Amino acid sequence: MFTVYVLYSPAYDKIYIGFTSDLESRLKSHNELAKKGWTIRFRPWEL
Repeated sequence: MFTVYVLYSPAYDKIYIGFTSDLESRLKSHNELAKKGWTIRFRPWEL
């Protein structure tokens, strides 16, 4: 089953919408593991 999620970056007032089958892992990827992509520029993210 997939989950649709909304991330918010309070530091930059940005919103990101995505979907995943593993929400905890995906949030960690957005905040810590990813090396490239749009979301790395606006860390940290919160659900």
